[in-house]
Amino acid sequence: MKDAALLASPLFRGATSEEIAAMLPCLGASPRRFARGERILRAGEPTRYMGLVLTGSVLIEHTDMQGAVTLLGRAEPGDLFAEAYACASDEPLLVDVVASEACEVLFLDARRILTQCTSTCEHHSRIIRNLVGTLAQKNLALSRRSLHTGPRTIRARLLSYLGEQARRAGSRSFTIPFDRQQLADYLNVERSALSNELSKMQRDGLLTCRRSSFCLLCEF
Repeated sequence: MKDAALLASPLFRGATSEEIAAMLPCLGASPRRFARGERILRAGEPTRYMGLVLTGSVLIEHTDMQGAVTLLGRAEPGDLFAEAYACASDEPLLVDVVASEACEVLFLDARRILTQCTSTCEHHSRIIRNLVGTLAQKNLALSRRSLHTGPRTIRARLLSYLGEQARRAGSRSFTIPFDRQQLADYLNVERSALSNELSKMQRDGLLTCRRSSFCLLCEF
């Protein structure tokens, strides 16, 4: 499972298991386990380490002054988190990273990734290119969330998000990576209002849903 997560990670795209194993010491890799609900990284603190999920999953959350939580994303095996903060190591985190279930995370030292090692590792430049690509993808993901939360009505937000998920899946039937509360947090709406709107959309013949599985019956 852990080898599969490393091979699936965009950071190590194009590398073999043997090549990854040879690179990890150079990158200051350090694994750590977390229990469900445990904070992995805390808002307000800087970090020089990015995390790579080996097992389980983590949530990226923002909590405002009133204690309201906004879900910004989810990282699963192979996914990176906090890489932008790690690359700007003096910048305090604006988010919390929380274990959504028991998980294991591999921490990687951004300074050692961005600085060529003394042995001039032949794979190091590829890792840097992969990291830049990952940062670009994350920036696009945040832009997509802004588009989904832009509409005023809950229905419009749902159709925006679910339409994108359907297009990405290439099918009207798909499964999203969020439960109902996490979806409400992601779209920045109340869970009860979200559930009520989903019920109305089913009655209106726009979609069917069960837990995290959806089928759009309208154009997307």
